[in-house]
Amino acid sequence: MATSKIKKGDTVRVITGKDKGREGKVTKVKDGKVTIDGINEATKSTKPSQLNPQGGITKFSAPLDISNVMLVSNGKVSRVGFKVENGNKIRYAKATGETLD
Repeated sequence: MATSKIKKGDTVRVITGKDKGREGKVTKVKDGKVTIDGINEATKSTKPSQLNPQGGITKFSAPLDISNVMLVSNGKVSRVGFKVENGNKIRYAKATGETLD
């Protein structure tokens, strides 16, 4: 798989769906999906266990497709590009020109 343009720790804005316009920090990137704190929250029923003797309903952040988010750089949404400097491949924000790595 090619290098991902969005990485863990990046601040992103959701560009489509029920959470459109909301921003958050990426906590996980896997298989073309991103998980963002407090965004795309879902509920799940859990059975009682030793760790959770009550059981009940738990909330969690469900993954979003990576195509549904854009990187935020200096308060501006931007596409991500790659360029080679001194033999190293680096990411940069196309709207601001700022390097990300």
